Amino acid sequence: MIYTVTLNPSVDYITEVTQFELGALNRTASDTKFPGGKGINVSRVMKRLGVESNALGFVGGFTGEYVKEFLTKENIQTSFIRVKGDTRINIKLKTGIETEINGLGPSISDTELAKFLEIFQKMEKEDIVVLAGSIPGTLPTTIYNEIISICREKDIKVVADVSGEALREIITEKPFLIKPNHHELGELFETQITSMKEALYYGEKLVDQGVEHVIVSLAEKGAILVTKNNHYIANVPKGKVLNSVGAGDSVVGGFMSAISKNHLTEEAFRIGVASGSATAFSLELCTKEKVEELLPQVNIKKKIEGEIR
Repeated sequence: MIYTVTLNPSVDYITEVTQFELGALNRTASDTKFPGGKGINVSRVMKRLGVESNALGFVGGFTGEYVKEFLTKENIQTSFIRVKGDTRINIKLKTGIETEINGLGPSISDTELAKFLEIFQKMEKEDIVVLAGSIPGTLPTTIYNEIISICREKDIKVVADVSGEALREIITEKPFLIKPNHHELGELFETQITSMKEALYYGEKLVDQGVEHVIVSLAEKGAILVTKNNHYIANVPKGKVLNSVGAGDSVVGGFMSAISKNHLTEEAFRIGVASGSATAFSLELCTKEKVEELLPQVNIKKKIEGEIR
């Protein structure tokens, strides 16, 4: 089983106002809502690609019930820990430009945290854990380290789609996969990365530190996958970008869904890139049909380690 971890889920309320006026009554032209959180996005993408997962995290109140019920309707298994506070609401206001207002999320007690960590104690070697998103201020900054420590004892693969200090710490644990974008990769090495050559160079450094797979996305320039023995360079399909939210999560969901089906690494990378593009070209997360439509447009170039520096 693949377990996805979203420590601070949300209800994402997306609303469009044609002419927004501060301090006045504004009426929406359209609105919608979805469960939010990077790990939840990974679970939803994998389900659409035919792979089961179990979504973990903390939920509370009527908003937490909404998140749980939404995923249940999509036939996604959940093992959320119920907490006393309400799951946060994130507002995405579209008025020509997009403004985001993110909630804080509920406080997590020591008892609730202990129940959450017990879930990992029951996992088995064949399981995979996907850590996605930032660590909320209501939790210890060491929470990911604690999870990885348990996984290491059980020889469980860990995937990390995180950034900042959390990513820096996880790299020392030698995860199965990390997926920074070029900005996040640059932050790790205190530099700016603008080209494939630079991304490959620093991706190699991460592999040298023990990371098994490093996927780096460079927006319209494409993406790279660096492993111990190979480099893979992918273009991105052509299309109109309608939605940047969840595109990176979709790359992880697509890649891991293929890995779980025992696809070769190159093909898993192709599916991951197609999944990310399919989400970017949609108003919501990718569908299997859209991924399959874009797959023929994703070309992978394979280069042996040492050819590009």
